[in-house]
Amino acid sequence: MSGCGYFNMKRSLLMVFVLVAVAVDNKLVHGQGSRVGFYSSTCPRAESIVKSTVESHVKSDPTFAAGLLRMHFHDCFVRGCDASVLIAGAGTERTAFANLGLKGFEVIDDAKAKLEAACPGVVSCADILALASRDAVSGGVSWQVPTGRRDGRVSQASEVNDLPGPSDSVAVQKQKFAAMGLNTQDLVTLVGGHSIGTTACQFLRNRLYNFTANGADPSIDASFLPQLQSLCPQNSGA
Repeated sequence: MSGCGYFNMKRSLLMVFVLVAVAVDNKLVHGQGSRVGFYSSTCPRAESIVKSTVESHVKSDPTFAAGLLRMHFHDCFVRGCDASVLIAGAGTERTAFANLGLKGFEVIDDAKAKLEAACPGVVSCADILALASRDAVSGGVSWQVPTGRRDGRVSQASEVNDLPGPSDSVAVQKQKFAAMGLNTQDLVTLVGGHSIGTTACQFLRNRLYNFTANGADPSIDASFLPQLQSLCPQNSGA
């Protein structure tokens, strides 16, 4: 099948994120020979097709913006930006616990179907995901994304353990980023990118109630804590 899934706040903060995200994406492509305008002759409308598809989906469901950005990050952190996170099947990255909440697969498949109709067998799923993550969050501020990535054919759930986790300490996260050739600025910006979306209480509740023997994480502002606890009650299943 042609679908990729079956291939078995503030403007200043956004601008900082955009600049670092571009650098991170370039680092994690691992020298695949990507360049801006890779499809200029083989599929001239490639980027416009992805952009219009993404904009249509985000307009109908704004949560796709954060979802596509998160999916691209989860893809790039394992084996580089090769779309291996899109591969369906038992034991693939897509089935790993950290990826069960990924959102936007249907957007990528929709863009892929339209590209296959216009330029069969030309545009990689890896490039679609990279372009889609930009178009989902650009907010009127666009930037050039090098294309020419090749799709990966290996996808293993066990490798998703390398992703930074919500309970990782800063030291552990710095080690994981360093292993990918990324620095502390990259870490702060990519973690900060989560501010455009929402999180589930399950990832925060421990800090609100059981972080220490005395209760909440003492680093949380005491005046802010009651508001967070009202949003995430201790015994709620959310």
